[in-house]
Amino acid sequence: MNGKLSQKKAPLAEALARYRKNRIVPFDVPGHKQGKGNPELVEFLGAQCLSVDVNSMKPLDNLSHPSSVIKEAEALAAEAFGADNAFFIVGGTSAAVQGMVMCSCKRGEKIIMPRNVHISAINALVLCGAIPVYVNPGANEMLGIALGMTVDNIRMAMDENPDAKAVFLNNPTYYGICSDLEAVVELAHSRGMKVIVDEAHGTHFYFGEGLPKAAMHCGADMAAVSMHKTGGSLTQSSLLLTRSMNPGYVRQILCLTQTTSASYLLMVSLDISRRNLALRGCETFARVLELAEYARQEINKIGGYYAYSTELCQDQAVFAFDRTKLSIYTRNIGLAGIEVYDILRDEYDIQIEFGDIGNILAIISVGDNERMVERLVAALYEIKRRYAKDPSGLLNNEYIAPQVILPPQNAFYGEHRFLPLKESSGHVSAEFVMCYPPGIPVLAPGERITDEIIDYIAYAEEKGCLLTGPEDATLATVKIVEG
Repeated sequence: MNGKLSQKKAPLAEALARYRKNRIVPFDVPGHKQGKGNPELVEFLGAQCLSVDVNSMKPLDNLSHPSSVIKEAEALAAEAFGADNAFFIVGGTSAAVQGMVMCSCKRGEKIIMPRNVHISAINALVLCGAIPVYVNPGANEMLGIALGMTVDNIRMAMDENPDAKAVFLNNPTYYGICSDLEAVVELAHSRGMKVIVDEAHGTHFYFGEGLPKAAMHCGADMAAVSMHKTGGSLTQSSLLLTRSMNPGYVRQILCLTQTTSASYLLMVSLDISRRNLALRGCETFARVLELAEYARQEINKIGGYYAYSTELCQDQAVFAFDRTKLSIYTRNIGLAGIEVYDILRDEYDIQIEFGDIGNILAIISVGDNERMVERLVAALYEIKRRYAKDPSGLLNNEYIAPQVILPPQNAFYGEHRFLPLKESSGHVSAEFVMCYPPGIPVLAPGERITDEIIDYIAYAEEKGCLLTGPEDATLATVKIVEG
C-alpha cells in the first residue's frame, strides 16, 4: 500500500471539520440549511450533527466518483482491513452483498451458496437473474440451528456445477458459526470461481486476536463488512472489501443501486471508526471477548440456558466459532427465544439483537461493559425463576431445507395469483417470508411451499416473531406462481 497513508488520519472527518470552521453559506441541499430550517431536529440531534449533514461538493468529494478525501479514506480502510480496495457503503451491508453478487454473476449464471443467507443475497438474485445452487448447511439437532457448509459438500456442488461463477459464504452466521473459508477459497480459485463473503457480523475478525480468520486474510475476492454492527460506526454504514477485482467495475455496479446523495454522517462515521479500530482494535476486542466469555460462564451457571461456544466445533459443519457472539439456547426452560426476547425488552428494559424459535443473541461489542453484562445475566436468572415451564410441545427446528423449483427472478416477476396460506402447500412461492431479525428467508421466490413451512410460519406468528416480506402483511394469503 501507499507508504504515505497514516492510520492516525481521518481525511473525511478532517475535511468536514474544515467545512464547519469556514462557515459556508449554503444555497444547496439539504433544505434544512445546517439545521436553521428545522430547530426541532437540531434540538433532537444536536447542532454539531446537523452542521455536517451536507451534500457532495468539491472540497468534500463525491462517493459515486471519489477523487480526494473520500478516496483517501477508502484507501485507509483498505489498508486497515488488508484489502486491495475498500468502498464506503451507505445503504447498509445489504447493498454491499447485492454488489458482490452482481459483480460476480450475470443473468443465467450459477452461484453456489448456503440457503441460510440473508435476504439481501437472494434479493440480488432477483435483480440480476443469477441461479442459486444451494448447499444445505449442516444442522445442530438439539439447538435447531443451521451450521456452516462443509468443504466436501461445496466440492460436490462444484463437481456437479463446474460452470458456477462464484461461491458465497457467511463468515460468521448470525449465531457465530464459520465454515473453513481458507480451504474453500483454495478450492474455488483452483476452479476459476470467485469467493464472496457476507461478513456482516465479522468486522472484529480483522482486529481481534484468537478469533476466526477474516475473509480478506483468507484470500477471498470480496467481503461485505457491517462496520455498524461491531465496529462502532452509525447504523446503515458498511464497507465492501475486494482483492484482485477491477475497482472501476465494482464502483459501476455499486452505483446501480447506491444513492447519489450519500450521507456524510454515515461516511464520516466509517472514517472515524476505521481509525479507532486500526489504532485500538486489538485491545478493544480483547475486552469484548473477555466480556462475552464472562457472560457465557455466568449464564451457564444459571442452569436451563445454554450459551454455546467452541465446543460446537466438533461438528464437521462448524470449522470455527466467534466467541464474541453470546448465542443462548432457551428451549430447556420452556420458552422460545422470541418469548425471552420480548420479556427482556418489556419487563427488564433490555434490548437484545434477536430471538428466534429456540435461541436468543445478545451482541457484545465496543460499547459494552461489565455492569451491562451483569444486568443481562440477572434478568435471565429472574426470567427462568418466574417463567420456566415444561418445554414439551415447543418447535425444535429453526432451519427448513428448501425445495427449489424456479430461479428467484423468474418466480418473482412471473405470472402469479394469491392463495390462502393454509391452502398453499405444494405450490411455488412468488415472494419472500422471513422472520426479522435475522432476515433469513423461511420461504423465497421459486421455492415450494410445504406443510412444514406453513406450520413454522403459524408457530412463529403465535410466539411473536416479526414476519416480513409478503405483499399481504397479514399473511392470510401468499403469492404463488401461476400454472
